[in-house]
Order: sequence, then C-alpha cells, then structure tokens
Amino acid sequence: MSTSGTPSPASRPRATRQKAAVDRALDSLEDFVSAQQLHGHLQHAGERVSLATVYRTLQQQVDAGRVDVLRRDDGESVYRRCEEQEHHHHLVCRRCWRTVEITAPDVEQWAATIAREHGFADPDHTVEISGVCTDCAGSDRD
Repeated sequence: MSTSGTPSPASRPRATRQKAAVDRALDSLEDFVSAQQLHGHLQHAGERVSLATVYRTLQQQVDAGRVDVLRRDDGESVYRRCEEQEHHHHLVCRRCWRTVEITAPDVEQWAATIAREHGFADPDHTVEISGVCTDCAGSDRD
C-alpha cells in the first residue's frame, strides 16, 4: 500500500487478457457456475485460460466484492457476478440454484446486537436461505 491509502502498482493484481476473458464470461452468465464450468465456457468460446487462472481470478473478484460465492451441498463453490454492490444475502433454490439477492436490515441489526452482547466488535456475516422456488415446487404438482 502506498501512503495515500491506494494500492501500489506492485501490489495490484495485473490486468491480463486471461483475466479480462474471465470477467467477460462472468458478465455474460446469469446463473452461479463452478470454476470448472466457467473454464469450460471459456474454452468453448475459444479463450485460452488455464483453470488455475480462473480460480485465482475468481478469488480476487470475491475478495473485491464483485463476485458472490456459494457452497453447494456437495462442497463445491459456485460463483456469479454480484447484482447488488452493497452488502446482501441470498435466497437459493436447492433444486435449480435460482438465486435472489436480498437486503435484510433486520438481519444486520440482529448480527450487530448479538456481537455486542457477546463482546465482539466489527461483526461480519453471511446469510444464505435455501428452499424450493415456486417453479420447482410447481413441477412437483404436475
């Protein structure tokens, strides 16, 4: 970090053709995808990007708050470009992985209150609520 509070050029991730390709692919996809699925999408589009670069770029994007990551029941992480740039939570369908981003002020207040009651400062949290979306629930009735 420089003294001005901005990262020095040496500490910033390098912009490369491969990272730009990963960014474009994320922008073009609506659903959550695994790193392997994203890599396959890139290969199909004719992009030469290693799987390691996909993983590194995804982690940098997650750390920067530009990509959401969820862990599926099988433990695999899946990624999607954030629609909301502010802190948010997710409602996730357990069948089709449809995801709705939500803001929940009551959750924020609850987290701050619980942290304070237990002597914690600067609380952070992640909330994912899973269920079955109306489309998938409706297919059960067919």
